[in-house]
Amino acid sequence: MKLNKTLLTLSLLSAANFAHAGEVEVLHWWTAGGEAKSAAVLKEMLEQQNHTWKDFAVAGGGGESAMTVLKTRAVSGNPPSAAQIKGHDIQEWGGLGFLTSLDSTATQEHWDEILPSVVTKVMKFDGDYVAVPVNVHRVNWLWANPEVLKKAGVELPTTMDEFFAAADKIKAAGFVPLAHGGQPWQDATVFEAVALDVLGSEDYNKAFVDLDMDVLAGDKMVEVFTKFKKIHDYIDANSPGRDWNVATSMVINGEAAMQIMGDWAKGEFTAAGKMPGKDYICAPAPGTNGQFTFNIDSFAFFELSNKDNQKAQQDLARTILTKDFQEVFNLNKGSIPVRLDMDMSKFDQCALDSMATFKASAKSGDLVPSMAHGLATTSYAQGAIYDVVTNFFNDDNADPKQAAQKLAKAVKAAI
Repeated sequence: MKLNKTLLTLSLLSAANFAHAGEVEVLHWWTAGGEAKSAAVLKEMLEQQNHTWKDFAVAGGGGESAMTVLKTRAVSGNPPSAAQIKGHDIQEWGGLGFLTSLDSTATQEHWDEILPSVVTKVMKFDGDYVAVPVNVHRVNWLWANPEVLKKAGVELPTTMDEFFAAADKIKAAGFVPLAHGGQPWQDATVFEAVALDVLGSEDYNKAFVDLDMDVLAGDKMVEVFTKFKKIHDYIDANSPGRDWNVATSMVINGEAAMQIMGDWAKGEFTAAGKMPGKDYICAPAPGTNGQFTFNIDSFAFFELSNKDNQKAQQDLARTILTKDFQEVFNLNKGSIPVRLDMDMSKFDQCALDSMATFKASAKSGDLVPSMAHGLATTSYAQGAIYDVVTNFFNDDNADPKQAAQKLAKAVKAAI
């Protein structure tokens, strides 16, 4: 009798679920190996709740193409249920009145207690949750192929000076010292790693969060540009236009020694069946040990009129922050869970190091938002920085001192 009662309850629950089944259309740019796997997991978990997932994937590592498509859809009154949006852009969309409140779900699920305050601050607009964080990425990583380092007779560099010395030997041994994709956001990723080293965490924040003109145009920034320019000598001629994951595969295949890239690169190593500590090394970008440049992937949720789709939308928000999804997703993606109460036993050494540094840097003041990935400043200021950085990096005759002055002027014009 008890069994029949349970079955009846389950079938009623199932029927109730079907009655409320809605559709979620999700805009994202997770189309590379480890990322695509992660998106597939979320889709599956939502479909288990009898909702329909409509994939709206727009390729392009930094998401610029996706944002163009999103603007068109939103303005025409046909936004997706959720879109991969982060940082200041969430505030901009909130200010335009496009986003919906997730507060009832957030209260039920105790988001304020399980998430770091540095994260919740970014997810709320006017005190309401309008977005959900998926993970925390550390951007200032150096990925290296130990076999290539060995063949070149060098140790893993821990400072920029060591990096340049090692890069000379790697180049002489016939390998590409630094795998790099010549796209503005990738140039900015390397630039901010150098800036974090040279400026230190405090001045990094002054430059890219406070947009302090004295720091942006100052002597330390001239040094940042000088070191950044030198890095160009160690990338290959085929770099322009190359996608980040293609650059990662150069390290995986032993064509290149190193890559400076966020920990989504680890998803590519994992997808290729490589083991950290054996097949590849993960270490802080030269000179940034103990510092943590964070990037948070998140979904912002749009105002919808259909009731069933609104229910599906709230279910999607809740599912993203469940421990099950946080674990599977971040194991695939290479990032670390955004929840502070996670069991990390299934995670590898790179992720454990990342989580330890994340927690320690939050206390020491060395946890800084990524400028290159839209967490530090507005899209306008970021665009201005991108232009100056990329033009400088690709101009053989560019002058570091002039570049620092241009940087300050461009940012001033953008704010």
